[in-house]
Amino acid sequence: MKPKIAAFPKGWIRDLVAPDKLSIYEWIDMSQAMGIEGLEMYNNFADFKDEANWPKIRKYVESTGMVIPMMCCSPDFTIPDPVLRQREVDHEIHSIRMSAELGAKYCRVLSGQRRKDITHEQGMGYVIDSIEKCLVEAEKLDMILVIENHYKDDFWTEPEFAQMEDVFVDLVSRIDSPRFGVQFDPSNAIAAGEEPLELLEKVKHRVVTMHASDRYLANGTIEDLRAQEGGTAGYVSFFKHGVIGKGLNDYDAIFRTLKSVGFDGWISIEDGVDGMEQMHESAEFLKRKVKEHWA
Repeated sequence: MKPKIAAFPKGWIRDLVAPDKLSIYEWIDMSQAMGIEGLEMYNNFADFKDEANWPKIRKYVESTGMVIPMMCCSPDFTIPDPVLRQREVDHEIHSIRMSAELGAKYCRVLSGQRRKDITHEQGMGYVIDSIEKCLVEAEKLDMILVIENHYKDDFWTEPEFAQMEDVFVDLVSRIDSPRFGVQFDPSNAIAAGEEPLELLEKVKHRVVTMHASDRYLANGTIEDLRAQEGGTAGYVSFFKHGVIGKGLNDYDAIFRTLKSVGFDGWISIEDGVDGMEQMHESAEFLKRKVKEHWA
């Protein structure tokens, strides 16, 4: 089997979260011409607020010949206050249920923000406890939780607690469950000032989904990026999304590594910040590369 390709509306996420700006049905219609197999969703889209919409959205996607394989969620599990942290757990559990209703198999978890008022071990304890609570629900619903080597959620001010390779690998190694795997994003390793292929080598046997993106620095350096990231909501302006295959990642090397361990999961396009035309170009690149490597 070869991987299947989905798309995530990275360039439209704020419009889809805002009520009465862009409906999920409009995004589904926009995406049909890409000729891909799935659409990844984000749990805080406005159209998902009413649970009655879930079966309607699933039916609409499936009527196009696509499915919803993945749900993108950004739980913040490093909040020191146990009551507030439990709210994050509860919201993630709600999102797992939503994912199942939509037909998805995979639901993302994150570690949380890298807060300056917690130690490494405190943070690790908060995150592991929170994910293990969510895994109970995943088991009930036959779902798989995937943790991404993440940079920073669009709505966060601090970078990811497990952004750096050593922390991420340590965290993944501490959760041993068939319901838990890795969502690999090579660009986020670059954001950490690290080598994507080195991280992939360490977690390749746990990778079950992938965010395909390609980034470039419009100006400045990785050191400049890391100096500016704290305290600013979203991504730093000069760390840009671009067409997949035209940025800093070596997709041939990435796919060779994934193929070597039998990867056949979903690859979700994280592009479109500069418009649908680029999304189409990224889709064509990935379709071509999947065909080359999984011929």
